[in-house]
Amino acid sequence: MRDESKQARLPVRMIAIDMDGTLLGPDGHISIRNLAALASAEQAGIEVVIATGRRHSYAMRQLRGLGMRDENVIVSSNGTVTRTIGATLLERTLMQPGAARWLCGHIEEFRNALVITFDNLGPDGEDARGALVVEDLEELNGSISKWMAANEPYIAHVVPIEKALESDAPIQMMLCGTIERMRRAEARLLEHPGVSAVDVSPQEHASAEIALHRTEYPERNLSIVDILPAGCSKGTALLRLATRRGLKAEEILAIGDNWNDVSMLEMAGRKVLMDNAPDDLKQTAGERGWTIGRRHDEDGVADAIEAALAETLSHVR
Repeated sequence: MRDESKQARLPVRMIAIDMDGTLLGPDGHISIRNLAALASAEQAGIEVVIATGRRHSYAMRQLRGLGMRDENVIVSSNGTVTRTIGATLLERTLMQPGAARWLCGHIEEFRNALVITFDNLGPDGEDARGALVVEDLEELNGSISKWMAANEPYIAHVVPIEKALESDAPIQMMLCGTIERMRRAEARLLEHPGVSAVDVSPQEHASAEIALHRTEYPERNLSIVDILPAGCSKGTALLRLATRRGLKAEEILAIGDNWNDVSMLEMAGRKVLMDNAPDDLKQTAGERGWTIGRRHDEDGVADAIEAALAETLSHVR
């Protein structure tokens, strides 16, 4: 593991971990060593937080039954919702229905790649049909077939898709497709002054209503553009959680693998980017002095946690 050029030296008191491509291996499961590292962190009094682009119930498919406490926190939908494992809502930001309806028209060329997400979680932590709404099944079944099959019980087919926005406000919209097509979609969205990229400073786009997050998987030629209420990101949600806990950003270790993790990596005192990250993001990490850790199929999360624990324990000796 290559060290950051400037690494904070306060002991770690919170660890924020992305799921796909980070905590989860290529098989979609958490390795024994990664699980052991999570348990060791908890035993050392360090709070473990899951920070994912998945919505809460979809994240729980992998997290349920792993022995995590009901009080552990999941930052889901890239920062729009913060809940405990036990499904207690801590914070949620909704997209204005008017902005969502406008977006459906603004991205006319890409409507067949659009999914709208609503936070209608029940007390059992499960979603109902209609949590996800699509207008075109064929295009999405072609680009994210496994995700579509896994989420079939929650998907409603609504034409036109704007009808789904008549009675409820979404937490998230997303576009899915090839990397080239999604970069065009992102560029189209950013033509409007009300839309900003998540890493743009608030001062530059104070009037923005919408924030964009991009995730890319080059080996699958797949990209996801998440469309969120302005101000929402994993980093922002984690900073608010840290404030609740009386923690400083310098006391947080963030571990991620993709562009939608940049906000939490930027704000954390320690930042580890997985070696399976896109090459252009690894180049950015090198320029910013972040640590490049091992791959997700090499227990990179465990490696990062074990290193942080060793350093943190040295503070109490």
